[in-house]
Amino acid sequence: MLNRLLSVAPMLDWTDRHCRYFLRLLSRRTLLYTEMVTTGAALRGDRDWLLGYDPAEHPLALQLGGSDPADLAQCARIAVEFGYDEVNLNVGCPSDRVQSGRFGACLMAEPDRVADCVAAMCAAVAVPVTVKTRIGIDERDSYAELVDFIGRVAAGGCAVFIIHARKAWLQGLSPRENREIPPLRYDVAHQLKRDFPDLTIVLNGGLTGLDQVVEQLAWVDGVMIGRAAYENPYLLAEVDARLFGDATPLLSRRQVIEAFLPYVERQLCQGTPLHSMTRHILGLFQGVPGARAWRRTLSELACRRGAGVEVIETALARVAG
Repeated sequence: MLNRLLSVAPMLDWTDRHCRYFLRLLSRRTLLYTEMVTTGAALRGDRDWLLGYDPAEHPLALQLGGSDPADLAQCARIAVEFGYDEVNLNVGCPSDRVQSGRFGACLMAEPDRVADCVAAMCAAVAVPVTVKTRIGIDERDSYAELVDFIGRVAAGGCAVFIIHARKAWLQGLSPRENREIPPLRYDVAHQLKRDFPDLTIVLNGGLTGLDQVVEQLAWVDGVMIGRAAYENPYLLAEVDARLFGDATPLLSRRQVIEAFLPYVERQLCQGTPLHSMTRHILGLFQGVPGARAWRRTLSELACRRGAGVEVIETALARVAG
């Protein structure tokens, strides 16, 4: 059983393997998600590149994008072969590119198809199969329609729903605008939990601090945070103690970087550019004297040819935390 009190959202171009390894240094218990991987990429692409990860990243969920039950079932099997702890189906992304592939938020208009996808995945694997969804799309945003969607997909075998508590406009708004303009409706997620007490309901959207997380846990089974964890990752440092009762001593920001350096060195030896890793740690010293110098040093020097761990050490010497 995965503990879902707190998780970090799948974020395209952000939650790659380097980001996840770094975040794991801050919290041992938080459930991490990959970037979305399409079924086409997983079936025909470089699987080691797309799906590989460091064992330290567990507990770890793979998010898939797709709408064909057979393809999703096969990808779920592949996920288990790679050792993922959960397989998640994306029914929340509103981008035009995702819609053109007939997956993401547009699938909310096809609850029976989503139920078939979930059923095929559940039949293929023993790990949890979960769904991340919005509370509605376009004019199809009534609570009755959401209840119908959740009920049908749950009948397909899904017991865990991650609810991004905004509707999505499939036309007229960019993905970024869809994260900001539709109003947050936490009350809808709360009502879902009351109406589906046997389901695990995880709330996502707009949460920026642990006080908010604790407040929402009175209403739902778990909370998923996204940009807040990426832009101010040190907020995860208190999670294990505050939410999970873990007595492991809290690492300082400096200790987190020192623990990250061996990983960076290993990746550099494998040909990974330094900036592919340092871009994820820019926000670690947010609010600390020297944070601007930290960010500037990493941004200016990590992209240079042959840049190594000395760049991080130089940046660390310029910050007070």
